Amino acid sequence: MFEDFSTLIMLLLPFVLVDTGFKIYAVIDIHKSERRVLLISKMAWTLLVLLVSFAWVVYLLGGRSDDIAEN
Repeated sequence: MFEDFSTLIMLLLPFVLVDTGFKIYAVIDIHKSERRVLLISKMAWTLLVLLVSFAWVVYLLGGRSDDIAEN
């Protein structure tokens, strides 16, 4: 199907870059001082986002609150 391994890598590279970019964004968003997270702690969300594929989707869609946390 693929002529060689480098062709497969070139096809998958954009998906890996997008996934990595969203993981970085999610981790930065989790640790904003004004961000409130839902269900579990910020540290647990960080570990989940970094270790589980596409956990950033779950976080961005349902794991954060748009309410501003009061200090």
